[in-house]
Order: sequence, then structure tokens, then C-alpha cells
Amino acid sequence: MALAQSELQRAAQRQPLRKSYGYNGLQRRAFLCHSHLDKELAEGLQVWLAEQGVDLYIDWKDSTMPETPDRETALRIQRRIVECDWFLFLATSNSKASRWCPWELGYADGKKHLSQIAIVPTSDGRGTYGNEYLQLYRRLDSNSLNQLYLHEVGPTPGTPVRNIRF
Repeated sequence: MALAQSELQRAAQRQPLRKSYGYNGLQRRAFLCHSHLDKELAEGLQVWLAEQGVDLYIDWKDSTMPETPDRETALRIQRRIVECDWFLFLATSNSKASRWCPWELGYADGKKHLSQIAIVPTSDGRGTYGNEYLQLYRRLDSNSLNQLYLHEVGPTPGTPVRNIRF
């Protein structure tokens, strides 16, 4: 199953959005790989994860990132991917067309344990995105109570995100 993009858009409206990386040292952290064309979806996922105890790093909310992508941008993104507990790939039509997203996913695949990488499949009125990765990586999904679950590869019942320990 995939997260409805409309649910992510609604989540973005639930509370004031925080700047990325307001990390307090106690929360679990996740790096979000996404297309910058999907800002509202990224913010919705950030709110939804914050409600479940996960701080989501979003690069364009980081004031230390260079304005124009360059080698320094790549180095900082690499460092953030390694520092975060999880790597999440927000699968949309835009992220599939992105030049940066496959690079980030490949880098994470080489640096992180597979248990630390998850796909966030989404759906909209035109289709479902991320299915091509579901046999490779874990996936993030929700239940009818709007709780996020992390599922292992294949058909599994999943573990509530708030219960996962590192």
C-alpha cells in the first residue's frame, strides 16, 4: 500500500512546520530524499513523523546548505545521510524524474545497513510510485488510525514507527 499524497498534504497543515534539523539528541533522525518539487509532501511527512517521535532532515530547510547545488552541497548531503539514523526515499513522479534522488539513494545504499533505508511509496490520481523498490528496501506505510508503520521487504504486518529503536 502507498501513502496518499492528499494525506501528506493534509498533514502539512496540522501544525507549524519546523526548520529541519532541530535535533535535540534524543529523537531518532531520518534523512529525506525527495524532489524539491514535492515540498508540501515533504513537509507533511515531516509533521507526520514528528508526531511519532522522528525528526526529519529536509535539505532545503537547512540554512547551512549552499543556495546553488555544487560539490559542497554533495558533501554536506553525504554527511547528513551518514549522520541520520534512517534514510527515507519519498517516491513520487517528481522524485523518479530527479537527477539527485537516484544519486542519494545509491549513496545511502552503499553507506547504510539495509535496515536503515526505507521507501515511502505514494499514490495520487495518476498512479502509485515506488513499487520498483519494494523488493529491495523496507517501506513506510500508514494504517487506518494514521499511525506510520515500517514494513520489511515482502508482505509483513509492520512495526509502528514510534516503537522502533536504534
